[in-house]
Amino acid sequence: MSNEKINIDVEYLTRVEGHGNIKVNASDGQIEKCEWQVIETPRYFESMVVDHSWKELHHITSRICGICSIGHTLASLKATEDALGIEISDQDELLRKLVLHGENMQSHILHVGYLALPDLMGEGSVIPLASSHPEELKTVIRIHRLANEMSELIGGRTTHPQRLIPGGFSKVPTEKELTNLRSKLKNSFNDLMAVADLCEEKADKFPDFSRETEFISLTTDEEYAFYDGQIRSTDTGISPVDDYLDITNEYVVNQSTAKFARNNRGSYMVGALARLNNNYDQLSPMAKGVAERFNLKPINHNPFMNNIAQLVEVVHNVRDSIKTIDTLLENGLEPQDDYYEPEIEVQAGRGIGAVEVPRGILFHDYTYNEEGVCTAGNCVIPTNQNHANIQHDMEELAPSLIEKDKPEEEIELNLEMLVRAYDPCISCSTHHLDVEFVE
Repeated sequence: MSNEKINIDVEYLTRVEGHGNIKVNASDGQIEKCEWQVIETPRYFESMVVDHSWKELHHITSRICGICSIGHTLASLKATEDALGIEISDQDELLRKLVLHGENMQSHILHVGYLALPDLMGEGSVIPLASSHPEELKTVIRIHRLANEMSELIGGRTTHPQRLIPGGFSKVPTEKELTNLRSKLKNSFNDLMAVADLCEEKADKFPDFSRETEFISLTTDEEYAFYDGQIRSTDTGISPVDDYLDITNEYVVNQSTAKFARNNRGSYMVGALARLNNNYDQLSPMAKGVAERFNLKPINHNPFMNNIAQLVEVVHNVRDSIKTIDTLLENGLEPQDDYYEPEIEVQAGRGIGAVEVPRGILFHDYTYNEEGVCTAGNCVIPTNQNHANIQHDMEELAPSLIEKDKPEEEIELNLEMLVRAYDPCISCSTHHLDVEFVE
């Protein structure tokens, strides 16, 4: 096999969000070309926010992604509130953490159940599973539906939330609604364990691959960090969020319309596995129990285990959501009129917001003038930060498979599974535009 030519040309990789290609050519066992190519059209959101009011930016930037719209909204709000000196109540912070849990559950179970699981089941998509494994698929659908309902209850709708505003919420759920949600979350444990059972049954289908890299995420002593914290790197330690530009170091490569990023090494990884590696001790006991079933402990360098880290996080999201609802109910919800709008004193300033969205740490950075109009914006997207790591993983995985005389079809499948393991949101990550001015 090593003496044969290998030509892998995957155009428009399936079961990912957006468009990306995998190109690998080898001859006599030697790699001639190995590229992860991003071919999406640039999006220009960093330019779109300029000249818009502080009241509008979170609605605009939520459209960066139809999957992580809550996370983009929260990062945007945090940046605006940082710039204008706006503080939110403890209740609003708890509700924001709750809706972020909903989005993480929603996205992770979608990826594990609909996009990654078919590879483990030997299928090309989730459709055949409706016939071969109907009960398992219904279990995934029930969890996904619950996450959608949770996002809608707190945010106002499942995608592009309306109730999240600078300074708090325009409308908050009732105690009765929260109590009902708590009951549904508690009743989801059996379904969660059923998904864990199925993944454990198919665990041998995950490629045995490891490449040492750097992992970056938010971290805090108080909890498993999603909504707030400082930047933590497994290589360089802890840094304040304000130093995010020194951490992300975005750059442009010829094969991609999206920027790549690097910190201490040539690349780093963000997302569920990075968060687990950095914050494992703060997972709930039930979530740790699921991780232990797969021998998933820090620091794990197998990118395919990101799928299992996502499952572990869903379990943690459910447990912590119940805990958060208990706190809200014990404190008693503060009464608030619908269509509430806090009084904001507008001022000039620059603000940076960071949250953990399903695919990793997300940064929004805005500058406002005295009228509260945005004069500059910057967004660093998680998948941008993962592109270089995907490339470097491919550069190590592809030759190792060729050395083992794996068939070309198996090599192609393993490379596809590698990219899917990162759960990339490719269209959200494109910002670069190469402009050549001709007189």
